[in-house]
Amino acid sequence: MSDPVRLAKRLIALTGCSRTEAEQYIKGGWVSVDGHVVENPAMPVAGETVVLDPAARQEAIEPATILLHKPAGHDAISGPRPAADLVVRDSRWADDPSGVRLLQRHFQRLTPLMPLDAEASGLVVLTQDGRVWRRLTEDRDDIEQEFVVEVAGEIAPYGLARLQHGLSYGGRALPPCKVSWQNEVRLRFAIKGVQGGQLRHMCAQVGLDVVAIRRIRIGKVALAKMPVGEWRYLPVGERF
Repeated sequence: MSDPVRLAKRLIALTGCSRTEAEQYIKGGWVSVDGHVVENPAMPVAGETVVLDPAARQEAIEPATILLHKPAGHDAISGPRPAADLVVRDSRWADDPSGVRLLQRHFQRLTPLMPLDAEASGLVVLTQDGRVWRRLTEDRDDIEQEFVVEVAGEIAPYGLARLQHGLSYGGRALPPCKVSWQNEVRLRFAIKGVQGGQLRHMCAQVGLDVVAIRRIRIGKVALAKMPVGEWRYLPVGERF
């Protein structure tokens, strides 16, 4: 058996590519060792079978942004039941239209953004991309979010108009937002700068009890038909 060498060195010997190219191929998920994709160029190999995918190409590895349909009961940002734990290889949405190749490195150092109440479900963003982090952190209060809120009870007179403008939360008057009935028991909110617990408090002020909350859009990015508990990539070029 030969002495172990770095995977990148073995690939160079097999293909005649440069060190930079070898590391790019490996980090891009194009190299397998005994049938298993390996993304670490420094992994030691000896007698194992190393194969470069015939479709391999040199391309920049973009930081990933992941869109998750969070179930109710999971913590979006921090807490004992982090939604980030649901982002695993097997829970990727089968109909993900992004075209992004799945890499193990995409599950590392993901930062959750845009808070969502633990009891709510819906769209949650986790990213490795500093550009997305800045957009959803620095501009958060300027980005419109859309929620579907299931309610019970009978709305007070002029309650819909008051939801749109005229309520307060946390001791301050709330800015105008767009609220409409989706059906007899569901309200649709298009709102900016929403705070934790705010939607429940708004509904309570007009006589409604909240049964469920689901966030369906952040800026220009929508949840669409992605099932609960599954995730997809934000395609390169798509913006919030």
